[in-house]
Amino acid sequence: MGRGSSALHAAPPSAVRQRVDRLVREAAKFGAVGGAGLLVNLLVFNLVRHTTDLQVVRASVIATVVAIISNYIGFRYFTYRDRDKSGRTRELILFLLFSAVGLVIENGVLYAATYGFGWDSPLQSNVFKFLGIGIATLFRFWSYRSWVFKTMPGPEVVASAESFLAEAEAAQAQAEAAQARRPRQRARQRVG
Repeated sequence: MGRGSSALHAAPPSAVRQRVDRLVREAAKFGAVGGAGLLVNLLVFNLVRHTTDLQVVRASVIATVVAIISNYIGFRYFTYRDRDKSGRTRELILFLLFSAVGLVIENGVLYAATYGFGWDSPLQSNVFKFLGIGIATLFRFWSYRSWVFKTMPGPEVVASAESFLAEAEAAQAQAEAAQARRPRQRARQRVG
């Protein structure tokens, strides 16, 4: 086959395909950080549960808080490192707010199992802790990508906005020039 063969030059991926590819990469990175957070969460939970006399849900809340801290570092510097970094205070506040909602979801499942149904064995606690983490993870993925780690506009959006602004500035300059000519024209009419 020659250099110009169509078999060697595949068509560029469609916009939909590019969006799906980006979402898959983002979900994989989110999953990697989330997996590390899951390990931290379960390890701290079992460590606190077996070395202290704290109640199950309190041990779970402590473990969740530790996992939230480690996850923020992973999300900011790995999963969403290419996202907007201009509003770090806003980002951190929203991250903590949505993480708190996730904490309530996660530990609400454990609370219902432990105190609602009396399922309090170590195995049952871990199963319901894991289930709560799974449900809360779906909420966190949606909220973090939608509200916390905002996407930077793509080059085509920036170019479109810049051309729009350039056109608006040109129209403004023309309007100002026309307005500046009007008093001169009126003065000429009065003189003539």
